[in-house]
Amino acid sequence: MRRALIKVKYAFFIGCATPVLTVNYELATRKVAETLGIELVDITDFACCGFPMKSVSQETAMLMAARTLSIAEKQGLNICTICPGCTSMLTEASKKIEEDQELREKINNKLQKIDRSYDGNIEVKHFIRILYDEVGIEKLQKKVKKSLEGLKIAPHYGCHYTKPSEIYACFDDPELPKSLDDLISFTGAKSVNYENKIQCCGGYVLGVDEGVSFSLASKKLDHVKASKADAIGLICPLCSVMYDRNQRVIERRLNKSYNLPVLFYPQILGLALGLDSSELGLDVNRVKPSSLLEKL
Repeated sequence: MRRALIKVKYAFFIGCATPVLTVNYELATRKVAETLGIELVDITDFACCGFPMKSVSQETAMLMAARTLSIAEKQGLNICTICPGCTSMLTEASKKIEEDQELREKINNKLQKIDRSYDGNIEVKHFIRILYDEVGIEKLQKKVKKSLEGLKIAPHYGCHYTKPSEIYACFDDPELPKSLDDLISFTGAKSVNYENKIQCCGGYVLGVDEGVSFSLASKKLDHVKASKADAIGLICPLCSVMYDRNQRVIERRLNKSYNLPVLFYPQILGLALGLDSSELGLDVNRVKPSSLLEKL
């Protein structure tokens, strides 16, 4: 029986995209959290974080985020997210509401209509940051059951994990981030550097112009392929939609060939913790990581 590493409790906010498009991300996160003793509490009242409304109505987005934050506050739990967009929206809302009394009163006047209120006391952290900050690499290393030595993983940070940096107290360098690299490296796998490492996946343009979106994703896949990496390691459901779910589409449209597995970081960590690939949802990945698993 595996012993828990720590005991941390969070309200688990999975967002909108993960349960529909990247259930493998949720499966792997839950299994890794369970193994490490991180308790993720499901709250059925959670809804959208508000991020999709941000470009249309800042006020509506802020109110949607405040509703979610108020639910966690009533439960007395900080929030664990797995989507950088959700993390950004909820963190920014919490920070602004806490610091701006006028905004807090305005938001609470509207929340009062549904018998809720928010005082600005909730901390929001991406699951990867919880691993990095609260568990720590030193403790995680002690839990490695199976070294991933021989694997080369190209980390993809995405746009919102470290930005805007001021709302995250600059916990990682937004232009030269290293936390995901560090988390990959301790497993025994090599974190591979490559051209335009912090370039956008193109996911946020997908609903507007598929051509532009696929072109951006293709350029990133070209750079990763040139680095000789065995796989991409990422932490965002939308980035996975571009690189994994749409990889075959990009290959057909642009007459290219990648066959590049795309793994969420909890899947990578789960393999190092000795968890079975089926427990980590690797059979759900669109680009099957068979060659990668054979290497192990």
